[in-house]
Amino acid sequence: MEAARRAAARSVNAIMTATYWEIGRRIVALEQRGESRAEYGKQIIERLAKDLSDRFGRGFQKTNLFQMRAFYLAYPDLEQSFSPETLSPEIFQTLSGKFPLPWSHYVKLLSVKAPEARTFYETEALRGGWSVRQLSRQISTQYYERALLSRHKAAMLEKGVALRPEDAVTPEEELKDPFVLEFLDLKDEYSESDLEAALIRHIESFLLELGGDFTFVGRQRRLRIGDQWFRVDLLFFHRRLRCLVIIDLKLGEFTYADAGQMHMYLNYAREHWTYPDENPPVGLILCNKKNEAVAHYALEGLSNILAAEYQTALPDEKLLTAELERTRKAIEKRLTA
Repeated sequence: MEAARRAAARSVNAIMTATYWEIGRRIVALEQRGESRAEYGKQIIERLAKDLSDRFGRGFQKTNLFQMRAFYLAYPDLEQSFSPETLSPEIFQTLSGKFPLPWSHYVKLLSVKAPEARTFYETEALRGGWSVRQLSRQISTQYYERALLSRHKAAMLEKGVALRPEDAVTPEEELKDPFVLEFLDLKDEYSESDLEAALIRHIESFLLELGGDFTFVGRQRRLRIGDQWFRVDLLFFHRRLRCLVIIDLKLGEFTYADAGQMHMYLNYAREHWTYPDENPPVGLILCNKKNEAVAHYALEGLSNILAAEYQTALPDEKLLTAELERTRKAIEKRLTA
């Protein structure tokens, strides 16, 4: 029964994903007929969201349609000459075979900007049978970058397929301003904590190299609030602003909770770490992805908190990617044997 339900979930997801790709293709095709593509495309999606929602119910909000459009643009090589008259169930079955992952996985993959990284996560998700939770965790902890940086790539790839208890999903769930940091000190393997420590070191060096205004105060500075202990990743003093600068690093995407945590840190620092002649402290949240709408509402009214994206610049990325692909093929060959 479990196997049958999972097979049914995969089949439904594959056909749904193919349908969304086709909707994205049509949106792009209609946009190209407009005089002003940007404005015309916005009008198309607004009208289409209303029409489809009225006819088919939930699932066709504007945000979803923008995702379908982005999905097609990310996979344009699957273009096929379909006309409304030829869109039969058999054709959708054929097209669905091009998308082996569920729609929720592709939505998560669209958040990965680099095509090489997106292809890596897609391949590994398929190879390891990742749930969307597992895929999300691997993206947020920069598994691609850690695998590229690792000298023992085979060990990293084999660990990547390991399932954690919180990653498991049921068939019912299945249905339903960058800072550029250079990595030069390669290690055998990069865990999440290793990557975080490396990022903190590079951010520290990066800020100190900006000039004489940033003065280093401490790394992983501990503070106790009530009966709980917390750590701030980096603490600087800015001479010109005459205030402390608290930097909090996030391996994943910016969330509203990050703003609340930083607000707490700043209140504590103002009361316990700030001298009488200094200005109130400033907080900087560094994340590898920032949703502008979430950041806008989470930071509204908090003028002393900033959120910015960072990027990891990898040395000889093409060579590292090629080595990673060779390692993956060697693992698959060994498993087949």
